[in-house]
Amino acid sequence: MLKFPSALVALACATLTAHADVTLPRLLADHMVIQRDRPVHLWGRAADGEQVSATLGGDRQNTTADDIGRWSLYLKSPAAGGPYEVTIKAHNAIVLHDVLVGDVWLASGQSNMEFHLGQADDAQHEIAAADYPNIRFLHVDRKASSYPLDDVITSGWARCSAEAAPNFSAVAYFFARDLHKDLKIPVGVIDTSWGGTPVAAFTPMSAIGKDPALMPVFLQWAHFIDQDSTTRLRIEKESRAYDAAAAQAKAAGKPVPDRRWHAFPDSWAPAGIYNGMIAPVTPFAIRGAIWYQGESDANAERAPLYSRVFETMIASWRQAWGVGDFPFLFVQLPNFTAGPHNAWPELREAQLQTLALKNTGMAITLDRGTPDNIHPTHKLDVGMRLAAAARAIAYGGTAEYSGPLFRQAVPEDRQVRIWFDHTAGALKAKNGELKTFEVAGADRKFAPAAARIEGETIVVTSPEVPAPRYVRYAWSDNPEATLYNAIDLPASPFRSAE
Repeated sequence: MLKFPSALVALACATLTAHADVTLPRLLADHMVIQRDRPVHLWGRAADGEQVSATLGGDRQNTTADDIGRWSLYLKSPAAGGPYEVTIKAHNAIVLHDVLVGDVWLASGQSNMEFHLGQADDAQHEIAAADYPNIRFLHVDRKASSYPLDDVITSGWARCSAEAAPNFSAVAYFFARDLHKDLKIPVGVIDTSWGGTPVAAFTPMSAIGKDPALMPVFLQWAHFIDQDSTTRLRIEKESRAYDAAAAQAKAAGKPVPDRRWHAFPDSWAPAGIYNGMIAPVTPFAIRGAIWYQGESDANAERAPLYSRVFETMIASWRQAWGVGDFPFLFVQLPNFTAGPHNAWPELREAQLQTLALKNTGMAITLDRGTPDNIHPTHKLDVGMRLAAAARAIAYGGTAEYSGPLFRQAVPEDRQVRIWFDHTAGALKAKNGELKTFEVAGADRKFAPAAARIEGETIVVTSPEVPAPRYVRYAWSDNPEATLYNAIDLPASPFRSAE
Protein backbone atom coordinates (compact mmCIF):
# COMPACT_ATOMS: atom_id res chain seq x y z
CA MET A 1 0.00 0.00 0.00
CA LEU A 2 1.30 3.45 -0.92
CA LYS A 3 2.04 5.77 1.96
CA PHE A 4 2.02 9.56 1.71
CA PRO A 5 3.75 11.97 4.04
CA SER A 6 1.34 13.49 6.52
CA ALA A 7 2.28 16.98 5.27
CA LEU A 8 1.06 16.08 1.77
CA VAL A 9 -2.22 14.71 3.16
CA ALA A 10 -2.73 17.92 5.12
CA LEU A 11 -1.96 20.00 2.05
CA ALA A 12 -4.43 18.01 -0.04
CA CYS A 13 -7.17 18.45 2.57
CA ALA A 14 -6.48 22.18 2.76
CA THR A 15 -6.66 22.44 -1.02
CA LEU A 16 -10.01 20.64 -1.11
CA THR A 17 -11.33 22.91 1.63
CA ALA A 18 -10.11 26.02 -0.18
CA HIS A 19 -12.09 25.06 -3.25
CA ALA A 20 -15.45 24.27 -1.69
CA ASP A 21 -18.29 25.03 -4.06
CA VAL A 22 -19.91 28.44 -3.86
CA THR A 23 -23.58 28.20 -2.82
CA LEU A 24 -26.59 30.51 -2.73
CA PRO A 25 -29.63 30.77 -0.44
CA ARG A 26 -32.80 29.30 -1.90
CA LEU A 27 -34.25 32.78 -2.48
CA LEU A 28 -31.66 33.39 -5.20
CA ALA A 29 -32.81 31.08 -7.96
CA ASP A 30 -34.02 30.76 -11.53
CA HIS A 31 -37.14 32.79 -12.43
CA MET A 32 -36.74 35.21 -9.52
CA VAL A 33 -37.74 38.88 -9.64
CA ILE A 34 -35.21 41.33 -8.22
CA GLN A 35 -36.12 44.81 -7.05
CA ARG A 36 -35.58 47.55 -9.63
CA ASP A 37 -33.77 50.82 -8.87
CA ARG A 38 -31.94 49.27 -5.90
CA PRO A 39 -28.53 47.60 -5.63
CA VAL A 40 -28.90 43.88 -6.34
CA HIS A 41 -27.75 41.96 -3.28
CA LEU A 42 -26.21 38.54 -3.78
CA TRP A 43 -24.86 36.46 -0.91
CA GLY A 44 -24.04 32.91 0.04
CA ARG A 45 -21.30 30.53 1.17
CA ALA A 46 -17.90 29.46 -0.13
CA ALA A 47 -14.61 28.33 1.34
CA ASP A 48 -13.07 30.84 3.73
CA GLY A 49 -10.94 33.29 1.79
CA GLU A 50 -12.41 32.21 -1.55
CA GLN A 51 -12.60 34.83 -4.29
CA VAL A 52 -16.18 35.21 -5.54
CA SER A 53 -17.34 37.22 -8.55
CA ALA A 54 -20.80 37.98 -9.91
CA THR A 55 -22.11 39.55 -13.11
CA LEU A 56 -25.52 40.92 -14.09
CA GLY A 57 -26.10 42.88 -17.25
CA GLY A 58 -22.94 44.88 -17.79
CA ASP A 59 -21.85 44.98 -14.15
CA ARG A 60 -19.30 42.69 -12.51
CA GLN A 61 -18.23 42.77 -8.87
CA ASN A 62 -15.82 40.74 -6.75
CA THR A 63 -15.54 39.89 -3.08
CA THR A 64 -13.81 37.49 -0.72
CA ALA A 65 -15.53 35.00 1.58
CA ASP A 66 -14.85 35.67 5.26
CA ASP A 67 -13.23 33.29 7.72
CA ILE A 68 -16.41 31.23 8.09
CA GLY A 69 -17.18 31.19 4.39
CA ARG A 70 -19.80 33.93 4.12
CA TRP A 71 -19.71 36.31 1.17
CA SER A 72 -21.90 39.21 0.06
CA LEU A 73 -21.78 41.70 -2.79
CA TYR A 74 -23.95 44.22 -4.62
CA LEU A 75 -24.49 44.73 -8.36
CA LYS A 76 -26.08 47.59 -10.23
CA SER A 77 -29.71 46.99 -11.09
CA PRO A 78 -30.36 46.88 -14.84
CA ALA A 79 -33.51 48.29 -16.39
CA ALA A 80 -36.87 46.82 -15.39
CA GLY A 81 -37.78 43.88 -17.56
CA GLY A 82 -35.65 40.96 -18.68
CA PRO A 83 -35.03 38.13 -18.76
CA TYR A 84 -31.45 38.42 -17.50
CA GLU A 85 -28.84 35.94 -16.38
CA VAL A 86 -26.90 36.22 -13.14
CA THR A 87 -23.54 34.44 -13.00
CA ILE A 88 -21.67 33.71 -9.76
CA LYS A 89 -18.17 32.28 -10.01
CA ALA A 90 -15.64 30.92 -7.55
CA HIS A 91 -14.18 27.40 -7.72
CA ASN A 92 -17.41 26.55 -9.51
CA ALA A 93 -19.96 28.65 -11.42
CA ILE A 94 -23.69 29.15 -10.88
CA VAL A 95 -25.88 30.69 -13.57
CA LEU A 96 -29.37 31.90 -12.66
CA HIS A 97 -31.67 31.94 -15.67
CA ASP A 98 -34.81 33.85 -16.54
CA VAL A 99 -34.28 36.57 -13.93
CA LEU A 100 -36.60 39.58 -14.14
CA VAL A 101 -36.20 43.08 -12.73
CA GLY A 102 -39.32 44.76 -11.38
CA ASP A 103 -41.04 45.26 -8.02
CA VAL A 104 -41.01 42.68 -5.24
CA TRP A 105 -43.64 42.57 -2.51
CA LEU A 106 -43.68 40.49 0.65
CA ALA A 107 -47.10 38.94 1.42
CA SER A 108 -47.59 37.74 4.98
CA GLY A 109 -50.09 37.09 7.74
CA GLN A 110 -52.30 34.18 8.64
CA SER A 111 -54.81 31.98 6.82
CA ASN A 112 -56.69 34.63 4.85
CA MET A 113 -53.40 35.61 3.20
CA GLU A 114 -52.49 31.95 2.83
CA PHE A 115 -55.93 31.24 1.24
CA HIS A 116 -55.31 29.84 -2.26
CA LEU A 117 -56.64 31.19 -5.54
CA GLY A 118 -58.12 27.75 -6.19
CA GLN A 119 -60.47 28.29 -3.21
CA ALA A 120 -61.62 31.80 -4.15
CA ASP A 121 -64.76 32.99 -5.91
CA ASP A 122 -64.85 32.21 -9.63
CA ALA A 123 -61.67 30.19 -9.23
CA GLN A 124 -62.06 28.19 -12.43
CA HIS A 125 -62.32 31.29 -14.59
CA GLU A 126 -59.55 33.15 -12.74
CA ILE A 127 -57.12 30.23 -12.97
CA ALA A 128 -57.77 29.68 -16.68
CA ALA A 129 -56.90 33.34 -17.30
CA ALA A 130 -53.80 33.37 -15.07
CA ASP A 131 -51.28 33.63 -17.91
CA TYR A 132 -48.85 36.27 -16.67
CA PRO A 133 -45.26 35.05 -17.19
CA ASN A 134 -43.88 38.30 -15.76
CA ILE A 135 -45.59 37.71 -12.41
CA ARG A 136 -43.59 35.38 -10.19
CA PHE A 137 -44.36 33.84 -6.80
CA LEU A 138 -42.08 32.30 -4.20
CA HIS A 139 -43.83 30.41 -1.43
CA VAL A 140 -41.86 30.07 1.80
CA ASP A 141 -42.65 26.79 3.54
CA ARG A 142 -43.73 26.88 7.17
CA LYS A 143 -40.80 26.92 9.53
CA ALA A 144 -40.63 28.27 13.09
CA SER A 145 -37.33 28.68 14.89
CA SER A 146 -36.03 29.79 18.28
CA TYR A 147 -33.27 31.82 16.58
CA PRO A 148 -32.99 33.70 13.25
CA LEU A 149 -32.20 31.38 10.33
CA ASP A 150 -30.14 32.33 7.30
CA ASP A 151 -32.23 30.54 4.67
CA VAL A 152 -35.81 29.55 3.98
CA ILE A 153 -37.39 26.30 2.87
CA THR A 154 -38.97 26.72 -0.56
CA SER A 155 -39.40 24.92 -3.85
CA GLY A 156 -38.33 28.10 -5.66
CA TRP A 157 -39.84 30.81 -7.85
CA ALA A 158 -42.84 29.96 -10.02
CA ARG A 159 -44.00 31.79 -13.14
CA CYS A 160 -47.68 32.67 -13.06
CA SER A 161 -49.60 30.22 -15.20
CA ALA A 162 -52.84 28.26 -15.08
CA GLU A 163 -50.85 25.30 -13.75
CA ALA A 164 -49.14 27.19 -10.91
CA ALA A 165 -51.74 29.82 -9.95
CA PRO A 166 -54.20 27.58 -8.03
CA ASN A 167 -51.72 27.35 -5.15
CA PHE A 168 -50.89 31.07 -5.05
CA SER A 169 -52.26 33.28 -2.29
CA ALA A 170 -55.50 34.64 -3.76
CA VAL A 171 -55.12 38.08 -2.17
CA ALA A 172 -51.49 38.34 -3.27
CA TYR A 173 -52.33 37.15 -6.79
CA PHE A 174 -55.05 39.75 -7.35
CA PHE A 175 -52.78 42.41 -5.83
CA ALA A 176 -49.85 41.49 -8.09
CA ARG A 177 -52.01 41.17 -11.19
CA ASP A 178 -53.55 44.61 -10.69
CA LEU A 179 -50.15 46.26 -10.20
CA HIS A 180 -48.59 44.38 -13.11
CA LYS A 181 -51.31 45.51 -15.51
CA ASP A 182 -51.01 49.10 -14.32
CA LEU A 183 -47.21 49.44 -14.01
CA LYS A 184 -46.30 47.28 -17.04
CA ILE A 185 -43.30 45.81 -15.19
CA PRO A 186 -42.55 42.40 -13.65
CA VAL A 187 -43.96 41.82 -10.17
CA GLY A 188 -42.63 39.28 -7.70
CA VAL A 189 -44.34 38.10 -4.51
CA ILE A 190 -42.66 36.32 -1.60
CA ASP A 191 -45.37 34.61 0.46
CA THR A 192 -44.48 34.06 4.13
CA SER A 193 -47.98 33.49 5.55
CA TRP A 194 -48.94 30.87 8.15
CA GLY A 195 -52.55 30.21 9.13
CA GLY A 196 -53.83 30.48 12.69
CA THR A 197 -50.93 32.52 14.08
CA PRO A 198 -50.60 35.68 16.24
CA VAL A 199 -48.82 38.90 15.32
CA ALA A 200 -46.16 38.40 18.01
CA ALA A 201 -44.86 35.32 16.20
CA PHE A 202 -43.90 37.56 13.26
CA THR A 203 -42.10 40.10 15.48
CA PRO A 204 -38.37 39.78 16.27
CA MET A 205 -37.40 39.02 19.85
CA SER A 206 -35.08 42.03 19.97
CA ALA A 207 -37.99 44.36 19.26
CA ILE A 208 -40.33 42.71 21.78
CA GLY A 209 -37.69 42.51 24.48
CA LYS A 210 -36.71 46.16 24.46
CA ASP A 211 -40.26 47.45 25.07
CA PRO A 212 -41.46 46.89 28.66
CA ALA A 213 -45.05 47.44 27.51
CA LEU A 214 -44.80 44.24 25.47
CA MET A 215 -43.92 41.96 28.39
CA PRO A 216 -47.50 40.59 28.41
CA VAL A 217 -46.60 38.90 25.10
CA PHE A 218 -44.54 36.39 27.08
CA LEU A 219 -47.38 35.83 29.54
CA GLN A 220 -49.68 35.17 26.60
CA TRP A 221 -47.22 32.62 25.27
CA ALA A 222 -47.01 30.94 28.67
CA HIS A 223 -50.79 30.85 28.85
CA PHE A 224 -50.96 29.34 25.38
CA ILE A 225 -48.50 26.62 26.37
CA ASP A 226 -50.53 25.90 29.49
CA GLN A 227 -53.77 25.64 27.52
CA ASP A 228 -52.43 23.78 24.48
CA SER A 229 -52.09 20.10 25.32
CA THR A 230 -49.94 19.25 22.29
CA THR A 231 -47.39 21.93 23.13
CA ARG A 232 -47.42 20.98 26.80
CA LEU A 233 -46.84 17.31 26.02
CA ARG A 234 -43.96 18.18 23.69
CA ILE A 235 -42.32 20.33 26.35
CA GLU A 236 -42.74 17.56 28.92
CA LYS A 237 -41.22 15.06 26.48
CA GLU A 238 -38.23 17.31 25.82
CA SER A 239 -37.82 17.88 29.55
CA ARG A 240 -37.73 14.12 30.16
CA ALA A 241 -35.22 13.73 27.32
CA TYR A 242 -33.02 16.37 28.94
CA ASP A 243 -33.20 14.63 32.30
CA ALA A 244 -32.19 11.32 30.66
CA ALA A 245 -29.32 12.94 28.77
CA ALA A 246 -28.10 14.67 31.92
CA ALA A 247 -28.18 11.42 33.92
CA GLN A 248 -26.32 9.60 31.15
CA ALA A 249 -23.69 12.33 30.96
CA LYS A 250 -23.12 12.21 34.73
CA ALA A 251 -22.77 8.44 34.66
CA ALA A 252 -20.17 8.70 31.89
CA GLY A 253 -18.29 11.48 33.63
CA LYS A 254 -19.14 13.96 30.88
CA PRO A 255 -20.35 17.57 31.21
CA VAL A 256 -24.07 17.96 31.75
CA PRO A 257 -25.88 20.09 29.11
CA ASP A 258 -25.87 23.64 30.44
CA ARG A 259 -29.50 24.57 29.73
CA ARG A 260 -32.68 22.78 30.69
CA TRP A 261 -34.98 25.27 28.98
CA HIS A 262 -34.88 26.73 25.50
CA ALA A 263 -37.34 28.67 23.35
CA PHE A 264 -39.48 26.13 21.58
CA PRO A 265 -39.82 26.68 17.82
CA ASP A 266 -43.57 26.92 17.63
CA SER A 267 -45.77 28.97 15.32
CA TRP A 268 -47.28 30.78 18.34
CA ALA A 269 -43.99 31.52 20.07
CA PRO A 270 -42.91 35.17 20.12
CA ALA A 271 -40.56 35.67 17.15
CA GLY A 272 -40.94 32.03 16.08
CA ILE A 273 -42.17 32.75 12.55
CA TYR A 274 -39.99 35.84 12.20
CA ASN A 275 -36.92 33.75 12.90
CA GLY A 276 -37.83 30.99 10.49
CA MET A 277 -39.57 32.79 7.63
CA ILE A 278 -38.95 36.56 7.76
CA ALA A 279 -35.36 37.00 8.97
CA PRO A 280 -33.89 34.89 6.12
CA VAL A 281 -35.68 37.11 3.57
CA THR A 282 -34.47 40.46 4.91
CA PRO A 283 -31.27 40.54 2.78
CA PHE A 284 -33.49 40.43 -0.34
CA ALA A 285 -34.66 43.88 -1.48
CA ILE A 286 -38.42 44.48 -1.60
CA ARG A 287 -40.72 47.33 -2.61
CA GLY A 288 -43.06 46.87 0.33
CA ALA A 289 -45.28 44.43 2.21
CA ILE A 290 -48.95 43.40 2.28
CA TRP A 291 -50.47 41.84 5.40
CA TYR A 292 -53.71 40.04 6.29
CA GLN A 293 -53.84 38.88 9.90
CA GLY A 294 -55.57 39.52 13.20
CA GLU A 295 -58.12 36.76 13.66
CA SER A 296 -55.89 34.90 16.16
CA ASP A 297 -55.48 38.09 18.20
CA ALA A 298 -59.16 39.11 18.22
CA ASN A 299 -59.83 38.11 21.81
CA ALA A 300 -59.95 39.85 25.18
CA GLU A 301 -56.42 38.77 26.12
CA ARG A 302 -54.58 39.84 22.96
CA ALA A 303 -56.59 42.61 21.28
CA PRO A 304 -55.71 45.37 23.82
CA LEU A 305 -52.01 44.92 23.00
CA TYR A 306 -52.41 44.40 19.26
CA SER A 307 -51.75 47.95 18.10
CA ARG A 308 -48.52 48.13 20.10
CA VAL A 309 -47.25 44.77 18.85
CA PHE A 310 -48.33 45.41 15.26
CA GLU A 311 -46.62 48.80 15.12
CA THR A 312 -43.52 47.25 16.68
CA MET A 313 -43.53 44.51 14.07
CA ILE A 314 -43.80 46.98 11.18
CA ALA A 315 -41.01 49.18 12.57
CA SER A 316 -38.76 46.19 13.18
CA TRP A 317 -39.27 44.83 9.66
CA ARG A 318 -38.37 48.22 8.22
CA GLN A 319 -35.25 48.32 10.37
CA ALA A 320 -34.29 44.78 9.36
CA TRP A 321 -34.52 45.60 5.64
CA GLY A 322 -32.66 48.84 6.24
CA VAL A 323 -34.28 50.87 3.46
CA GLY A 324 -36.41 53.31 5.44
CA ASP A 325 -40.17 53.32 5.87
CA PHE A 326 -41.13 51.03 3.02
CA PRO A 327 -44.88 50.85 2.22
CA PHE A 328 -46.77 48.51 4.53
CA LEU A 329 -50.36 47.78 3.49
CA PHE A 330 -52.76 45.67 5.50
CA VAL A 331 -56.30 44.34 5.54
CA GLN A 332 -58.72 45.32 8.28
CA LEU A 333 -60.73 42.35 9.52
CA PRO A 334 -64.04 41.89 7.65
CA ASN A 335 -67.44 41.11 9.11
CA PHE A 336 -67.74 37.69 10.75
CA THR A 337 -69.94 36.16 13.44
CA ALA A 338 -67.24 35.47 16.00
CA GLY A 339 -69.59 34.61 18.85
CA PRO A 340 -69.85 35.91 22.41
CA HIS A 341 -66.93 37.51 24.24
CA ASN A 342 -65.07 38.25 20.99
CA ALA A 343 -62.91 41.34 20.48
CA TRP A 344 -63.25 41.85 16.72
CA PRO A 345 -64.33 45.51 17.06
CA GLU A 346 -61.36 46.25 19.30
CA LEU A 347 -59.00 44.47 16.89
CA ARG A 348 -60.30 46.51 13.95
CA GLU A 349 -59.80 49.64 16.04
CA ALA A 350 -56.20 48.61 16.76
CA GLN A 351 -55.63 48.15 13.03
CA LEU A 352 -57.13 51.59 12.37
CA GLN A 353 -54.77 53.13 14.94
CA THR A 354 -51.79 51.64 13.13
CA LEU A 355 -52.37 54.07 10.26
CA ALA A 356 -50.56 56.61 12.44
CA LEU A 357 -47.34 55.02 11.16
CA LYS A 358 -45.83 56.60 8.06
CA ASN A 359 -46.43 54.93 4.68
CA THR A 360 -49.12 52.56 5.89
CA GLY A 361 -52.43 51.87 4.19
CA MET A 362 -55.49 49.82 5.14
CA ALA A 363 -57.92 47.95 2.93
CA ILE A 364 -61.31 48.15 4.65
CA THR A 365 -63.25 44.92 4.04
CA LEU A 366 -66.30 45.27 6.27
CA ASP A 367 -68.44 44.38 3.25
CA ARG A 368 -66.32 41.46 2.03
CA GLY A 369 -66.71 38.97 4.88
CA THR A 370 -68.90 35.92 5.25
CA PRO A 371 -70.85 35.83 8.54
CA ASP A 372 -70.50 32.07 9.02
CA ASN A 373 -67.02 31.56 7.54
CA ILE A 374 -63.82 33.05 8.93
CA HIS A 375 -62.26 32.48 5.50
CA PRO A 376 -64.39 34.53 3.10
CA THR A 377 -63.95 33.63 -0.56
CA HIS A 378 -64.33 37.24 -1.78
CA LYS A 379 -60.63 37.85 -2.31
CA LEU A 380 -60.67 39.82 -5.59
CA ASP A 381 -61.79 43.10 -4.01
CA VAL A 382 -59.37 42.62 -1.11
CA GLY A 383 -56.39 42.32 -3.43
CA MET A 384 -57.54 45.23 -5.58
CA ARG A 385 -58.09 47.50 -2.57
CA LEU A 386 -54.55 46.73 -1.42
CA ALA A 387 -53.30 47.50 -4.93
CA ALA A 388 -55.16 50.82 -4.89
CA ALA A 389 -53.42 51.68 -1.62
CA ALA A 390 -50.09 50.69 -3.17
CA ARG A 391 -50.61 53.02 -6.13
CA ALA A 392 -51.18 55.93 -3.75
CA ILE A 393 -48.60 55.15 -1.06
CA ALA A 394 -45.84 53.36 -2.96
CA TYR A 395 -46.19 54.92 -6.41
CA GLY A 396 -47.41 58.45 -5.74
CA GLY A 397 -50.85 58.13 -7.32
CA THR A 398 -53.53 60.69 -6.54
CA ALA A 399 -56.68 58.57 -6.88
CA GLU A 400 -58.66 57.84 -3.72
CA TYR A 401 -57.88 54.41 -2.28
CA SER A 402 -59.59 54.19 1.11
CA GLY A 403 -63.08 54.20 2.48
CA PRO A 404 -64.09 56.92 4.97
CA LEU A 405 -61.94 57.11 8.10
CA PHE A 406 -63.18 58.78 11.27
CA ARG A 407 -61.58 62.17 11.95
CA GLN A 408 -63.55 63.75 14.82
CA ALA A 409 -66.96 63.96 16.47
CA VAL A 410 -68.31 67.16 18.01
CA PRO A 411 -71.46 67.39 20.21
CA GLU A 412 -73.96 69.98 18.93
CA ASP A 413 -76.82 70.48 21.41
CA ARG A 414 -78.78 67.20 21.22
CA GLN A 415 -76.79 65.68 18.38
CA VAL A 416 -73.25 64.75 17.38
CA ARG A 417 -71.65 65.75 14.08
CA ILE A 418 -68.95 63.47 12.62
CA TRP A 419 -66.21 64.39 10.15
CA PHE A 420 -64.29 61.93 7.99
CA ASP A 421 -61.20 61.69 5.82
CA HIS A 422 -61.23 59.84 2.48
CA THR A 423 -64.78 60.78 1.51
CA ALA A 424 -63.80 61.17 -2.18
CA GLY A 425 -66.04 64.24 -2.16
CA ALA A 426 -69.23 62.70 -0.78
CA LEU A 427 -70.70 60.20 1.65
CA LYS A 428 -73.35 57.65 0.67
CA ALA A 429 -75.71 55.32 2.46
CA LYS A 430 -76.02 51.81 1.10
CA ASN A 431 -79.62 51.23 0.02
CA GLY A 432 -80.37 54.77 1.18
CA GLU A 433 -80.23 54.07 4.93
CA LEU A 434 -77.47 54.43 7.50
CA LYS A 435 -77.44 51.77 10.20
CA THR A 436 -75.36 50.57 13.16
CA PHE A 437 -74.67 54.06 14.56
CA GLU A 438 -74.86 54.48 18.35
CA VAL A 439 -74.44 57.40 20.75
CA ALA A 440 -73.74 57.68 24.46
CA GLY A 441 -73.73 60.37 27.09
CA ALA A 442 -71.22 60.90 29.87
CA ASP A 443 -72.10 57.46 31.27
CA ARG A 444 -70.85 55.80 28.03
CA LYS A 445 -74.01 53.71 27.79
CA PHE A 446 -74.60 53.41 24.07
CA ALA A 447 -78.01 53.43 22.46
CA PRO A 448 -79.04 53.01 18.81
CA ALA A 449 -79.01 56.30 16.91
CA ALA A 450 -80.55 57.72 13.78
CA ALA A 451 -77.98 59.03 11.32
CA ARG A 452 -78.25 61.34 8.32
CA ILE A 453 -75.73 62.70 5.83
CA GLU A 454 -75.15 66.44 5.67
CA GLY A 455 -72.57 67.26 3.03
CA GLU A 456 -69.41 65.39 3.95
CA THR A 457 -70.47 64.97 7.58
CA ILE A 458 -72.93 62.74 9.42
CA VAL A 459 -75.27 63.88 12.17
CA VAL A 460 -76.50 61.32 14.72
CA THR A 461 -79.22 61.60 17.36
CA SER A 462 -81.09 59.35 19.78
CA PRO A 463 -84.16 60.07 21.92
CA GLU A 464 -82.59 57.83 24.57
CA VAL A 465 -79.52 60.07 24.87
CA PRO A 466 -80.52 63.75 25.27
CA ALA A 467 -76.92 64.95 25.75
CA PRO A 468 -74.77 62.76 23.47
CA ARG A 469 -70.97 62.97 23.80
CA TYR A 470 -69.71 59.79 22.17
CA VAL A 471 -70.51 57.97 18.97
CA ARG A 472 -69.58 54.67 17.41
CA TYR A 473 -70.28 52.91 14.12
CA ALA A 474 -70.40 49.20 13.18
CA TRP A 475 -69.18 48.25 16.64
CA SER A 476 -69.78 44.49 16.59
CA ASP A 477 -68.21 41.38 15.11
CA ASN A 478 -70.63 41.10 12.18
CA PRO A 479 -72.05 44.57 11.49
CA GLU A 480 -73.79 45.66 8.33
CA ALA A 481 -71.67 48.05 6.27
CA THR A 482 -73.94 50.96 5.30
CA LEU A 483 -71.63 53.99 5.10
CA TYR A 484 -69.60 54.43 1.89
CA ASN A 485 -67.75 57.19 0.10
CA ALA A 486 -68.34 58.52 -3.41
CA ILE A 487 -66.37 55.67 -5.05
CA ASP A 488 -68.22 52.92 -3.17
CA LEU A 489 -65.57 52.04 -0.61
CA PRO A 490 -66.93 51.19 2.86
CA ALA A 491 -66.11 53.18 6.01
CA SER A 492 -64.03 51.74 8.79
CA PRO A 493 -65.77 50.97 12.08
CA PHE A 494 -64.84 53.47 14.79
CA ARG A 495 -65.66 54.89 18.20
CA SER A 496 -64.96 58.41 19.36
CA ALA A 497 -63.02 59.36 22.46
CA GLU A 498 -62.80 62.54 24.55
